[in-house]
Amino acid sequence: MKAFEFDHHLINSYERFSRSFSSIRSEDLRAEIDAQYDAGRFWPDALLSLNPQYEDSQTIADLVTSGVLDEGTGKVFRFGESALILRKHQAQSIAKAKSGKSFVVTTGTGSGKSLCFFVPIVDAIIRALRAGKPRKTRAIIVYPMNALANSQLKEIDKFISQSGLPDSLKPVVKRYTGQESREERLKIAANSPDILLTNYMMAELLLTRQDELDSQVINNATGLEYIILDELHTYRGRQGADVAVLVRRLRDRCAPDKAPICIGTSATMASEGSDESRAMAVAKVATRLFGSDIGPDAVIDESLQRATDDSIDLTQAKAGLAAVLNQPLPDNLSDKVLKRHPLAVWAELALGLDDGLELKRKKPIPFEDAVRRLADDSGVEAGQCRTALESFLTRVSLPERERGGPGEVAFLAFKLHRFISGAGEVFTTLASRPRTVLFEGQREVPGTDGHRL
Repeated sequence: MKAFEFDHHLINSYERFSRSFSSIRSEDLRAEIDAQYDAGRFWPDALLSLNPQYEDSQTIADLVTSGVLDEGTGKVFRFGESALILRKHQAQSIAKAKSGKSFVVTTGTGSGKSLCFFVPIVDAIIRALRAGKPRKTRAIIVYPMNALANSQLKEIDKFISQSGLPDSLKPVVKRYTGQESREERLKIAANSPDILLTNYMMAELLLTRQDELDSQVINNATGLEYIILDELHTYRGRQGADVAVLVRRLRDRCAPDKAPICIGTSATMASEGSDESRAMAVAKVATRLFGSDIGPDAVIDESLQRATDDSIDLTQAKAGLAAVLNQPLPDNLSDKVLKRHPLAVWAELALGLDDGLELKRKKPIPFEDAVRRLADDSGVEAGQCRTALESFLTRVSLPERERGGPGEVAFLAFKLHRFISGAGEVFTTLASRPRTVLFEGQREVPGTDGHRL
């Protein structure tokens, strides 16, 4: 998707739509409303954020060689003949799970949080099946929305189906969310899946509804080893209390003799304060939700790395900005070229990362603020900087093969966060001009005459 083109199209279309309901003949009223539209009252500037690169760790093959993971797990988590390269937070999560510890993963969107629990769960299943143990539901994964369960079912099925493992060792993953037909429910009850994907409402029904099928599905989970809550931040207030009780009921019913490993994931659990205070806050919430002691050391945060050359700092990048902004983008923008490209380095360090003792992601900023910052740092006119930055970010977010290289991933992915509000109501007076014109939410100036309509 060409995000900037789509954003412009979206705003233009919505403005035409919102203005199509009235024709304003009063010149002063029309002028004031036009000024509000032009000032962006109803659609503030889009917020820009860059997706950072996550620090790499070992490969799945490395963990198989060292004996941490079963050989069958290595066959599941690969792309073709290439072993999956784990990010640091994924490797840390696998280590926590293998040691029998509960934990929470708080890395950003698109960081592969699902692998943090799927890898150790699949490994435990394959090892159990290889040892001749009967199938049972060893893991229940609870999602806040069916759409998440559906998408993750497809993703894990892709990995398992291409593994080449015999059926006797292949983990079986099933969804039980209320979307299934009675025939599908019968099959799930009769043939215990190793991993059950559900939502918190259906999990509650499984435990409380007097239904023979539901009872069998829960009985299949006796000796449950893993409970996972995805998108942990959605469980707050009364809903959070309900889910906390649900987890305790699930533990008491399915794992009375040995506490299961509890895993939570969230990209937005806590964002303010120091690393230590954020970890404390997340650990406190997780402990209350799971009813299991989860300390700050069990909160796994993201570890970032630069996409551009570490030897080039922001000052050096600024020195080369004017030259690249005053000429068209070259056809070849491979990863090798971009690693030292002044605008790539500037974008990553000025907009994406805080380059301190540890790399931390920056907060989103209005796109026009990014344009002004680029103009100030380069000495190039703002309009030219706006066009160049839009074109550059669009190009570098494409797969490398579309930029002149062999790779399949983006160099610097970005997001535009767009918020649009309704036009609301307009108030004016019957007094002679100049009249007071107020939009909903504005305060009337003391001493203004006339009556509001």
